[in-house]
Amino acid sequence: MTGLTLWYDRPAVDWETEALPIGNGALGAMIFGGTALEQIQFNEKTLWTGGPGSRQGYDFGNWTAPRPDALAEVRERLDREGRMAPEEVADALGQPKSGFGAYQTFGDLWLDLPEDSPATGYRRELSLREAVATVTYTAGGVRHSREYFACHPGNVIVGRISADRPGAVEFTLRASSPHDDKRVSVADGRLTMRGALADNGMVFEAQVQVIVEGGTRTDGADRIIVAGADSAVFVLSAGTDYAPVYPAYRGDDPHDAVTATLDKAVAQGYEALRQAHRDDYAELFDRVELDLGQETPEVPTDRLRAAYTGGGSAADRALEALFFAYGRYLLIASSRAGSLPANLQGVWNDSTSPAWAGDYHVNINLQMNYWPADVVNLTETARPYDDFARALMPPGRRTAREMFEADGWVVHNETNPFGFTGVHDWATAFWFPEAAAWVTQHLYDRYRFSGDVGYLREIAYPVMKGAAELWLDTLHTDPRDGARGTLVVSPSYSPEHGDFSAGASMAQQIVWDLFTNVAEAADILDADAEFRARVLEALERLDPGLRIGSWGQLQEWKADWDEQDNQHRHVSHLFGLHPGRQIVADSPEGEAAKVTLAARGDGGTGWSKAWKINFWARLLDGDHAHRMLGELLKHSTLHNLWDTHPPFQIDGNFGAVAGIAEMLVQSHQEVIHVLPALPPAWRTGSVRGLRARGDVTVDVSWRDGAAEKVTLHAGRTGEIRVRAAVEGRMWDGASRSGDTWSWEARAGESYTMGG
Repeated sequence: MTGLTLWYDRPAVDWETEALPIGNGALGAMIFGGTALEQIQFNEKTLWTGGPGSRQGYDFGNWTAPRPDALAEVRERLDREGRMAPEEVADALGQPKSGFGAYQTFGDLWLDLPEDSPATGYRRELSLREAVATVTYTAGGVRHSREYFACHPGNVIVGRISADRPGAVEFTLRASSPHDDKRVSVADGRLTMRGALADNGMVFEAQVQVIVEGGTRTDGADRIIVAGADSAVFVLSAGTDYAPVYPAYRGDDPHDAVTATLDKAVAQGYEALRQAHRDDYAELFDRVELDLGQETPEVPTDRLRAAYTGGGSAADRALEALFFAYGRYLLIASSRAGSLPANLQGVWNDSTSPAWAGDYHVNINLQMNYWPADVVNLTETARPYDDFARALMPPGRRTAREMFEADGWVVHNETNPFGFTGVHDWATAFWFPEAAAWVTQHLYDRYRFSGDVGYLREIAYPVMKGAAELWLDTLHTDPRDGARGTLVVSPSYSPEHGDFSAGASMAQQIVWDLFTNVAEAADILDADAEFRARVLEALERLDPGLRIGSWGQLQEWKADWDEQDNQHRHVSHLFGLHPGRQIVADSPEGEAAKVTLAARGDGGTGWSKAWKINFWARLLDGDHAHRMLGELLKHSTLHNLWDTHPPFQIDGNFGAVAGIAEMLVQSHQEVIHVLPALPPAWRTGSVRGLRARGDVTVDVSWRDGAAEKVTLHAGRTGEIRVRAAVEGRMWDGASRSGDTWSWEARAGESYTMGG
């Protein structure tokens, strides 16, 4: 894995575009790398305004007064007129947000450094192999070094300041925060910053311990001064009194936990913390290796990206391979067990009022964050997602009961850590009850990757069943289809586009996906026979949301309203192609999806381009999938390789990683398809460690655009079916039909084709 380092020849001056991220799931920090003043902006993922206790009042998005006929009246009008403007539906069903809140920056650490002479030989880097950020430069004949990492086992952020001359380390450490309701104190080399948010009273505390080797450490009133040291280390821990428990969402004061965490980490010492961090991180990151035939030039990463031409050179491929590895790094850094899931910005945020509140949009963005988790062999990073989905059920049940008079649970367009499952009043982004069904898709897919029946029974299935119960109670018989009309979602809305209608394609496809998954799961578990029968009956009557329109497109709505010159960034009605499994390549619907994508064009925001990588990969068009990767890198990627909407949103990073994996291995149709969408630009290469559904790990090498060697590692006993255009040795018991091989695999065995 050569060249897996982001590096720059000057300090960062802008948080969003230049600073470098480190994180351990709960804690995140951005490293600027200044020579006279070092800024380390940091976050703790539970620090939010809003929710219970908010001065604005908090209603979970539920209607503040009963509206017994509102939903029925909207449905009746849609039956009569066919469509309604979003503003009209929002007037009937929406309400202003109250106490929704926003993700908060925790604050900044500052290192005031002596600047006796100009710095030379400057380098700021982030090693993806080590998950360590470093800053090095020479000043006054002394080589100065700083390194930073976020340790998941210790739940701390650690920094070490050193020099190649004894006694040359000098700095003042201080902290700041935009939250006025805080106080800073220092005792025994430990700085404590503590307060309570004015909006909701959430208690927050950060502690930073400074340890020196040689020299002196002096406590100031609100800072720590280090002079004449050989080296120094700081260790930071932070927390709040948030707890993910409905309805109060409050737990213990964070002081004792933060103190205990920091004491334990300090007692371990720097080298032990670094080794624990390295071992923990490497166990995840080193599972996958991608070689695209790249050659990494010795130029800073911002210049490498600026010189990118679209994949036609070994340097271009170096950027693509780096971007893939960086996405895996970001997922490890922003989503680990015990933390909230990755939000719109992962774990990183420098604002008290971030774009879209830095929240959890569940009309695609949260789900996109976790598209790569299983396929790129990082299933552990999805545990916070699972926990979050389960935590939405109690408030979601109340919303389902009060808003829909239905069983089950629901969440709409966006949510927060405080169980916001209702609505707001932004007309084009307030109503999306299908979100709960979409949220459950990843849980079932995770089972399909692992085959873990215990996980399916205990975690995934209850959440899936609850989402399905809502739709069994609320699907509407479409009068347009005669006496026994099809079942449709009404009202339905194709995210952020067009009018409200009954039976919008995306809504139908999501419910089809949910019912298909939950029926399969009940069968696997041999559970809920009566419920499963109800689901299958509804599935038989469900409008599938697949119609080919007048100009060959896949229709976005049940009526043929699509405009051929419309290039809206959302292509939501292709959900059944990806992440769903309803539409397959080389089918009439697959061909219609191509027509739709061609009409929508290759533009859009960062996350939209990332989704299009996946669409084209599922359509087995590697050249177009690669073109979309190029569009993302050229026009929607910042100097620090973060995706930009604009502004920065991390979902584009994660969606692109998933798309690259889809180009190399697909398994959503019960067959492991090897190199299904290999682009001509990746003529020779290899990948190791990708995961396929059925608990199979896949290694493949290719030459001149064709598979040369494929190795499949079976995690469990059962049939494996592989579609791979590879010649060479096979084994007894393997049978072939066209380019698809099948055999009974044994758990723990590896099978090599070709080579």
